[in-house]
Amino acid sequence: MKYYIIAGEASGDLHGANLIKAILLRDPAAIIRARGGDLMRQAGAELVKHYKDVAYMGFFEVALHLRTILRNMKECKKDLLKFKPDAVIFIDYPGFNLPVAKFAHKHGLRTYYYISPQVWAWNKNRVYDIKKNIDKTFVILPFEPDFFKQYDYEVQFVGHPLLDAIANDQNSTPDIPNDKPIIALLPGSRKQEIRKMLPVMASMVSNPDFAQYRFVIAGVSTHEESFYRAMVGQNVDIVFGQTYNLLRVAKAALVTSGTATLETALFGVPEVVCYKGSKISYLIAKHLIKGISYISLVNLVVNKEVVKELIQHEMNSENVKKELNLILNDSQRLKQIQEDYALLKIRLGEKGASQRTADFIIDDLAKKK
Repeated sequence: MKYYIIAGEASGDLHGANLIKAILLRDPAAIIRARGGDLMRQAGAELVKHYKDVAYMGFFEVALHLRTILRNMKECKKDLLKFKPDAVIFIDYPGFNLPVAKFAHKHGLRTYYYISPQVWAWNKNRVYDIKKNIDKTFVILPFEPDFFKQYDYEVQFVGHPLLDAIANDQNSTPDIPNDKPIIALLPGSRKQEIRKMLPVMASMVSNPDFAQYRFVIAGVSTHEESFYRAMVGQNVDIVFGQTYNLLRVAKAALVTSGTATLETALFGVPEVVCYKGSKISYLIAKHLIKGISYISLVNLVVNKEVVKELIQHEMNSENVKKELNLILNDSQRLKQIQEDYALLKIRLGEKGASQRTADFIIDDLAKKK
């Protein structure tokens, strides 16, 4: 069968790649076309557009690049009609994926959403678009089925694919000097968020409180080392494509809000969650997001403040210093974090999300033949 998969950022590329591998286990003759990243290409998809060319963060930034986004959307719709897949699989990325899903559904293509948009956080009206245009939605957070049930829409909880990604990752020794304990800096994957987060994170390097530590940046391979060096100079180590290896040896981490907060927790690393966007994007988001108390997936799943969140104006050098000191030196705080991390792992469900999703899709397609 033929599959068309659309992801719009690094985490979607990772989960898309694992889904592709799972599909090929069940359907070795599958033809897979994708808009995503290097991992999806390596897994066996023909990549027609890389996410690095279309990854924009924040309402203001999206507005600035609206013409490019609309052009890419038009190209994607045209490509769908030409390819005529048996299944179109959307991975998060709602601003792009939901309009494309409407188009695909209108043209009689079978549609699936793997990793639902976070409609429970903001823009709940998107639930109606999902109900109308998506044949089956697979969710990865344990509270999502109950949320969708309020809208009379049944979704399938498959567990979190990060459990698979971490289990399947090759455990190799990172090329990092081990003369000092390591603090990992995970500033995100998009250039816009890295520019906002990394300078504040890296300001800890020269702070005497942390002189006994080595700071290491988890770099994204789609960006040049010079991009990072322009912000941090030469006194910080950078590793590329080794985030999991870095987390295996890290004593603590400063992490940009997103999937990486969950990855860090699953490796048992105490963390401070950071987020800062443009002023306009922040004000819009603050107005739209209703009814949730946290932004990090760790806190959302456990439903309490497991890790400290420093958001917008609170994300400054003084606060980062204070919170980093706490997770490095406060034994009671560390004990509580590890207890909460254990609960997090239980709530995320069993491994096998990618294969379960692939099986559901393939079995559903077989029924429709």
